Amino acid sequence: RSELMQKRKTIKLTEIRGTKLEIITGTTDFLLEKETAVAIGKFDGVHIGHRRLLEEIIAQKKKGRHACVFTFDPSPAVFFKTGDGRELCTREEKRLFLERMDIDILVEFPLNDVSAAIPAKKFVTDILINQLNASFVAAGKDLSFGAGGKGNADLLARMAQEFEIEVKTIDKVCVEEGEVSSTLIRTFVEAGKMQQAEKCLGIPYPVLGKVSHGKKIGRTIGFPTVNLIPGAGKLLPPAGVYASDVVYRGMKYQGITNIGTNPTVSEEKNVSVETYILDFGQEIYGEEIEIYLKKFMRPERKFESLEALKKQLEEDIRRVVQ
Repeated sequence: RSELMQKRKTIKLTEIRGTKLEIITGTTDFLLEKETAVAIGKFDGVHIGHRRLLEEIIAQKKKGRHACVFTFDPSPAVFFKTGDGRELCTREEKRLFLERMDIDILVEFPLNDVSAAIPAKKFVTDILINQLNASFVAAGKDLSFGAGGKGNADLLARMAQEFEIEVKTIDKVCVEEGEVSSTLIRTFVEAGKMQQAEKCLGIPYPVLGKVSHGKKIGRTIGFPTVNLIPGAGKLLPPAGVYASDVVYRGMKYQGITNIGTNPTVSEEKNVSVETYILDFGQEIYGEEIEIYLKKFMRPERKFESLEALKKQLEEDIRRVVQ
């Protein structure tokens, strides 16, 4: 390890996003001068299994290490086209949740043909030790890294002894439905099973973003809504109406969220996330807002008139506030 440290580059290139979370993104050419405790993974959803892993590196801050999350951008599933490209968390959502957990550094390492071909042992010596300056690594038992995914928790543990790195391997967290994973949560979200998804995430399913201008039809029937255009690649549950929590400037409100194309008032096919916030009368166009989907209430459908839609919304509200 000492020889490797002597060969470390002197360059340090980071991007500060105006928050306490330091983000290194869009480059493979960087150097962390701070000694770090590192967690490696996709962290899609930042679910309760991820949080168990992250708690290990956060605990290392008491020993003077900085908590560092290493992830790839784009994710391996997107790069290798092993999925449909939709993910539980947008990049912005993942950054926010990691910051709220008190992570110090997030590395969004570019995944391309060159970085995907780095041999597993070289990943440990060149990236973990030389660039990340890791002295502690937390990993799940299903850890995979390096070309072809040949690096695993066992290889990391063997190399860690040689280079004096402390490694903590974490077991999977389980719920009644099985081992918590992003894949399991994705099946819940796709089926509209928001309460099961919440159990695995530790929070209701989030959709975060800026409020955009809609058609303003809701205000004509006494139900003004806030409209979000979901981030690219964001996995959304089935079209329908959901009971939701809404967080704006640190305050939480009850809401009713429609996901879909609003067929009663629009012929367009663009999917939006439109929310009526109870006991809220503010104009917040262009501002950041957080929607948390708690429970599926009913499918989206086309009503014969705005008056029929209004009556249904009144019934939806009664169900939410019960």
